[in-house]
Amino acid sequence: QVQLVESGGGLVQAGGSLALSCAASGSITVINTMGWYRQRPGKQRELVASTTGYKGDSLNYADFVKGRFTISRGNPNTVYLQMNSLKFEDTGVYYCYANLRPLDWGVSSDYWGQGTQVTVSS
Repeated sequence: QVQLVESGGGLVQAGGSLALSCAASGSITVINTMGWYRQRPGKQRELVASTTGYKGDSLNYADFVKGRFTISRGNPNTVYLQMNSLKFEDTGVYYCYANLRPLDWGVSSDYWGQGTQVTVSS
């Protein structure tokens, strides 16, 4: 049973910082991608940042977070998101995401965390 568990959400003032963590647990053979999506009120879920490869060798950022957020991978199944210079528009639910291959099934699939609320006050 593969699970993704997020932590680190909360309330912060505009211009402040917040750090998110996500750990994937279970029997995992291959991690293709780990990253973060968010869903702002009234908006569709969107990619924030991701890492590709088992060791997170490649980093990808959405344009709206470049220069403010930093994604990084722990070994082997943890992903972090350091968020600086937060804006009111960053408010939303942030979801950990992984595309990985479980030990008992030879097909890679998408997995999602439950989400953690990030609220930025103006």
